[in-house]
Amino acid sequence: MRKGFLYGAVAGLGSTGLGAFTPAIAGLKLENLRGNYDLVAVRGNDLVAMFESAMQEMGGMSQWVKPGQTVVVKPNIAWDVIPDRAANTNPELVGAVVRHCLAAGASRVTVFDHTCDNWQRSYQNSGIENAARDAGARVVPGNFERNYRDVSIPGAVRLKEAKVHEQILDNDVFINVPVLKHHGSTTVTIAMKNLMGIVWDRRFWHRNDLHQCIADFCLFRKPDLNIVDAMLVMNRNGPRGTSSADLVRKNSLLVSSDIVAVDAASTLIFGEQPSDIGHLAIAERMNIGSLDLSKLNIQRVYL
Repeated sequence: MRKGFLYGAVAGLGSTGLGAFTPAIAGLKLENLRGNYDLVAVRGNDLVAMFESAMQEMGGMSQWVKPGQTVVVKPNIAWDVIPDRAANTNPELVGAVVRHCLAAGASRVTVFDHTCDNWQRSYQNSGIENAARDAGARVVPGNFERNYRDVSIPGAVRLKEAKVHEQILDNDVFINVPVLKHHGSTTVTIAMKNLMGIVWDRRFWHRNDLHQCIADFCLFRKPDLNIVDAMLVMNRNGPRGTSSADLVRKNSLLVSSDIVAVDAASTLIFGEQPSDIGHLAIAERMNIGSLDLSKLNIQRVYL
């Protein structure tokens, strides 16, 4: 394993702002730095091993999950397609996240999403329902209005109120696990846009300046941790995709508590500039986060 190098240059990202190849400092004890990073980016061929490495660099799941706390994990489970189509978060990654939360002492881990396709078929055919349950999580539906409660969003420009799923409101820790992919309305869908799966009325967002609504919602609740599946990336025909021809292999995973930073870095991996993505530019103007990755302490890992 080589650490301290920019893996992105291998995928044509040498000038994206994620950094440049630099040799690791001789004799540096990397374990002494674990837990001090703003963002960890891992490149490899085994997504679960990449997640394990990223969490080790971040200081472990115990940085976010304390014994006895309850956790909600929100993957993208929106579509009734198999894992190989990469329209949803990789199920093995979801299972690994659940196991790490329980190992950190979580008393309960719940997994859900407000799906676009039939929720039962999406849960089953994505592979996420079985993977999450096998890892020890509860899996609950997100497609019933009775499970949503009204909230206000102080400081919002367009999305001043919303109905938010009770699991987001009632659990101690919120972990966001999106998949990086193309979206016809927003160019990319990553961590910020994945939050549309925790609200009831998504149509309001689409009718009332989608990019502004995506940014507005972050004023209500940002996840405690964001874990981006950028292994197999849908680079066209998103968010559902049409075939495996829509996919490119990026072999990447990113982890950060900063939802804007992780989206900025993921956007670079996708091949776009963060400042060109409407909701990211708005989020920076609203001081939700910064797109300037040069200000962050980023650890890059090869496996």
